[in-house]
Amino acid sequence: MKRNVLLILLIALICGCRKQPQPVSTPQTDSIVVIAVKETAPKPIKSKQAQILDSLGFINIAEADSTILIDLAYTHADNFTGEVLYETLHEAYLHPLAMESLLKANQLLKAKHPNYSLLVLDAARPMSIQKRMWDKVKGTPNNIYVANPSKGGGMHNYGMAVDVTIVDEQGEWLPMGTGFDHFGPAAHTTHEEELVAQGIISEEERRNRRLLREVMRGGGFIPLHSEWWHFNRLRREETIQNYQLIE
Repeated sequence: MKRNVLLILLIALICGCRKQPQPVSTPQTDSIVVIAVKETAPKPIKSKQAQILDSLGFINIAEADSTILIDLAYTHADNFTGEVLYETLHEAYLHPLAMESLLKANQLLKAKHPNYSLLVLDAARPMSIQKRMWDKVKGTPNNIYVANPSKGGGMHNYGMAVDVTIVDEQGEWLPMGTGFDHFGPAAHTTHEEELVAQGIISEEERRNRRLLREVMRGGGFIPLHSEWWHFNRLRREETIQNYQLIE
């Protein structure tokens, strides 16, 4: 009995000497907030000429309405000069007055044919480019198709003209009887019935031209009779007297 008591006391002494485990304190840490950053594509750098047009108050067509397609003919050599003329201009601009009319014309086209789109082939054009064009035709019968810089140039030089056609849902041009920059009677709009009768253009091509003129006139443009694709916003005399020339 005495022996058992001593054994119990010894066990109790040993247990009392052991250190009880202490709770481990967990250091507080600042919560980390993860913010999802949406990646956006960088805006394309505008050409030097586009920056000038911006500063003059002209409107970038693509920025005003992305459903209007752009393919400037003079950014590549497939034009009447056979040269790239727009080396520092890759965007299509218009005077605000002409831009307002183009937006309206596009709305009229979409109302009639939702799958069709306007395709801009040329818009605001610096006078420096106009001079190069004139040099190609001066002294030839084709000089009637290019405005003479010495006489104030043309409506493109004020952002008051646009060259445009219509494309379908596949991006294919509606047939118009001639291509862009065709110099000759087949591109004229004054005697289209005769052109159809003579087999120079088809009835479908005449209808497509009429559709283009209808929506452009509805927007406030004036057709140029010698080029089915060309439309002026104002008369030449008024424009030259009252609006700024693009140098």
